[in-house]
Formats: sequence, C-alpha cells, structure tokens
Amino acid sequence: EDEEAELEELLGPSPLALEPGAQRVAVVHPDVKWGPKKSPLTTAELQVAEAVALVDTLQNWTILDKIIIPTKNPDKKFIFGKGNFQVLTEKIKKLPYVTAVFLNVERISSLTKKELEDAWGVKVFDRYTVVLHIFRCNARTKEAKLQIALAEIPLLRSNLKNEVSQLDQQRGGSRYIMGSGETFMETQNRILKEKELKIRSALEKLRRKRSLLRTQRRKREFPVISVMGYTNCGKTTLIKALTGEAGLQPRDQLFATLDITAHAGYLPSHMAVIYVDTIGFLTNLPHSLVESFSATLEEVAYSDLIVHVRDITHPETILQKATVLSVLKNLNLPSHLLDSMIEVHNKVDLVERYKPTEENALAISALHGHGLEELKEEIEKKILIATGKKILTVNVNLEGPQLSWLYKEATVQEVEVMPEDGTARVKVIISNSAFGKYKNLFPSSKIFMP
Repeated sequence: EDEEAELEELLGPSPLALEPGAQRVAVVHPDVKWGPKKSPLTTAELQVAEAVALVDTLQNWTILDKIIIPTKNPDKKFIFGKGNFQVLTEKIKKLPYVTAVFLNVERISSLTKKELEDAWGVKVFDRYTVVLHIFRCNARTKEAKLQIALAEIPLLRSNLKNEVSQLDQQRGGSRYIMGSGETFMETQNRILKEKELKIRSALEKLRRKRSLLRTQRRKREFPVISVMGYTNCGKTTLIKALTGEAGLQPRDQLFATLDITAHAGYLPSHMAVIYVDTIGFLTNLPHSLVESFSATLEEVAYSDLIVHVRDITHPETILQKATVLSVLKNLNLPSHLLDSMIEVHNKVDLVERYKPTEENALAISALHGHGLEELKEEIEKKILIATGKKILTVNVNLEGPQLSWLYKEATVQEVEVMPEDGTARVKVIISNSAFGKYKNLFPSSKIFMP
C-alpha cells in the first residue's frame, strides 16, 4: 500500500503538463541553409510536414500558419537574425487568435523561451515539449507514465535555474530558507534529485518484474520477434496481419504505441512465436526522451530477431531508416541481432510496380496482406538459426516412450500413425541440445532431415 501511495505521488499532476483545451498554433521552422546543422537527407518543407503531423496528433490543436524562416545559427538566443526575427514577429502578431508557436527545434533554453514569449505574447513550444505532451496523452501504463516523469526532470532543472536567476535579479542575491543553511536553489535541486531517484527505483522494480516474465517465457522457449520502425510506419498493422489478433486497433497517428505489447502468432511450420510492438522513432527525438524509454527498448536486446518496418511511400524514408538504425546502434544490441535484421518495405500497395533497391528487403502491404507469406518464411528461417532449433521428422515406436518424450522436450507439429507396424512419423521443432539427448536415448530411431 505504501508503495502504491508513493507511485501515485510520483505520477501526480506534472508542473510541465500543458493546459487541456484548444490551441491555435503557428508552426515556425528555422531553415538552416548551410553548415553542420543542415541535414542533407531532408528539406525544410518535409521537416515542416513532420511538425504538422505532430500537432495533428493532439486533440483540439489547430494550425493557423506554417512559416519557414532562414537562419545561419539556430543555437543563438533569438534563433534568427535581427531582420528575420522582426519579419517573423510581425507575421505572428497578424495571425487571428493565435495562442501558441511551435518552434520546430529540438530544445530551446528556458531563457530563450521566456524572451520569445515576451516578444510574441503567446506560449512557445519546442519539439521536446510537444512530443512529451503527445506521450502524456498516449501513456496508458504506470511504466510509460514513470518514463515520462523521468524525461521531465531535465526540463524542471533548467526551469529552476531560470526561475532562480530571475528571483536573484529581483531581490539582489539568493536568500537562505528559514535559517536552514540551504538556498532556495539547493532545496529545489535536492527535491528534484530525490524525485528522480524514486522514479528510477520504481522503474527498476518494474524492470525486474519484466525480467522475471522474460525468464518464464524463455523456459517455455517462445522465440521473440521485435517489430521496430519510424513512428507511423505500420508496425501495429503488420503485427495484426501476422497474428490475426482482432483486438489490435492500429491508429494512423504518431506515437500511438508507447508501451511494449506482446502478441502471439504462428509461423508456417506452426511454431508459436511472440511479436513485440515497440515505440516508434522520430528524427531529432531529444536524447533524454529516448533515454527515459530505454527500459522499454531494452526488451529488444532480449529478442531473437528484429523486423525493421519502413513506410516506403514516405518522402523521407531514407532519413527515417538512418534514424532507426542510429537509435538501434546506440542501444548496444548484440551484433548478431543487427546482422540478422529483416528489412520490410511496407505500404507497397500505394506505389505502382514497386521493387526494393536494397538487397534482401521484402516488399509487403500489411493492410492488404501482400508479401506476408514470404515474410513469415523469412522470419522462420532466421528464427531457426537464431534459436538453434531444427525442424525434422522422426520415426517412433508407439509402444515406446519416444512420443511422450518428444511432447515434453520439443514442439510436436504433426503425428502420422502407421497402424500396420505400430509406428508413427512425427514432425517436430527441436533445439540442438534436446536433439542430442534424443539421439543418445533412442539411437535406433530413424531421423529424416528436410
């Protein structure tokens, strides 16, 4: 009960949560024309389109205007040069009933945020704030909510610095609190540190619980397939198609999946497997946000295979692939997982006569079922290699203990009884170690390899 109460306190209302209700937003994109901050794989228009998709995810948020303004250095205080800043300010002031500006940069400092809000007279949000807000709206489980609370800590810290420097300016130097020997800043920092430790400890407990479930799953030897990809690439639709799970409701929006969910399915040989649906990726997703979700993503390290789904119709599909691969590399996954990864080109029904240019990529339409049989066969081939299992047929004597031994130690697929000589042909999926035991126990049994 104490633990539950502490959890409730950690998951209480966030001081950073945006007020519910409608927002009328101007999307502003700083277009870096040259230099190290310019991405060669995208254009300002495509980056604005993604910012618009983020805003469209939020209920009651309306876009009033999309403004692209050039800048040489998006890191400086006002982000834009003096002249461009003036032009932008005039445009924002002319928008009818504008309530917020979504500045399409990863993070702005709390000082810049305040300066911009004073200049424009409306709220200013960066990608971090908007993505965090989307996460908040979509979080269902305690774990996802805790991860969001953890992602907020760096923001709370930088807000605190700003708050303290303003207080100091107003009253000339920091004051100690009620003779405690601690400044306001030190007290608030200590409270934040304690909160962070409590969140990390609660997440660790949930991680241990998941690790226990994973061990139980390992005992039953269900191979695990992690389905990954850029947000809104069709992962959930694909899992629904592979498992036939009617309850899965894919949503056409960014970050519809925040929690890891597991779904059972069967491969062509009737081998049971578990498909794991994971959080989608996003370009310029702030590092500490990815960090706070690393507990969820660590599940991927324990899978037997990764299926990387790409939305091949998206104009930035190459950039999206690079984003996903860079996040996967940063997760320190075992190299065999990265090497055996299956790349799937989804939504090919929307492209006429599509042929993948990448070697070994499979073209599919999760929505219409195109290419799914080939994908299942490829998954099975890789799973057999990854788990060291074999599919084979053995001849057993029905009066002996072989059949019941196989039922206990392997996965029996088919039994074809030959009543005339009291034997049966049994098709099984068996691990290398169990196969070795079988040959030792029943040396005279006939074995047929496919």
